[in-house]
Amino acid sequence: MTVLLVTYDLNAKGQKHKEVLAKIKTFDGIQLSESSYAISTNLSAEQVFEKFKNLIDANDCMFVIPMVQSYQGWALEEKHKWLNEHLTYA
Repeated sequence: MTVLLVTYDLNAKGQKHKEVLAKIKTFDGIQLSESSYAISTNLSAEQVFEKFKNLIDANDCMFVIPMVQSYQGWALEEKHKWLNEHLTYA
């Protein structure tokens, strides 16, 4: 499995925040920050992004980026535990 960082900003009122979150939560993953999630999947970054294309528009920003060990960050222990259990080395 691959771990992907899904990060987004939906920049206009009335955007599909609930739908984006619901789709993210269909993956095994953990919230890293307000609008950044690490997900574990067999899909490529491109395949995951395709699942969100109908939920974002030209005013929005979304990236799907592969993650590997080693990373640096500050967060609750549960987030580090999830990352350490799922991330592989490049």
